[in-house]
Amino acid sequence: MPGPARSAPVRGEGGARGRRRSSSGAATRTPVRPQRNGPVALGVLPKLIGYHLRLTQRAVFDDFADAVAELDVSPGLFGMLVVIEANPGLKQTELARAARLDRSTLVPALDKLEARGLVSRRAATHDRRVNRLWLTPQGATLLRKAKQRVARHEARLVRRMTAAERDHLLELLGRILPERR
Repeated sequence: MPGPARSAPVRGEGGARGRRRSSSGAATRTPVRPQRNGPVALGVLPKLIGYHLRLTQRAVFDDFADAVAELDVSPGLFGMLVVIEANPGLKQTELARAARLDRSTLVPALDKLEARGLVSRRAATHDRRVNRLWLTPQGATLLRKAKQRVARHEARLVRRMTAAERDHLLELLGRILPERR
């Protein structure tokens, strides 16, 4: 049995008052929304910490992407490479905990890093079910380049802050839901 009749918009001149036609062909009036000439009101959003954190996150991620664009490294992959470099032979499960990733996210990311020749996974000698991780020479080279670019990116982020303000910002951010970090 067919569903309820749906009406389709009918284009008019200049988008003035619109008309719809039902499936029977009868024209019906639809209300026209006034056009805005000014900025869209944001309501309570500008007063919300989460809103500002999200805007900042977008800006930071966009700048990060620009900084490392030709290296094809996301913030997540960069973080994984840094942790693996700092902990040669790290277990996959330890990396997952450190990067706060679940297995369904970690494994495809490691597959990507391994396929690019940046990371080597080797079974542990005492337990073949455990994979340990190392940077390859190619991974170390890429990470060295990425770190240089990320250092410039970080400098851009705090260029309008003093060192004390930067440290204070880190301290304040650390207070936001520390139990969920």
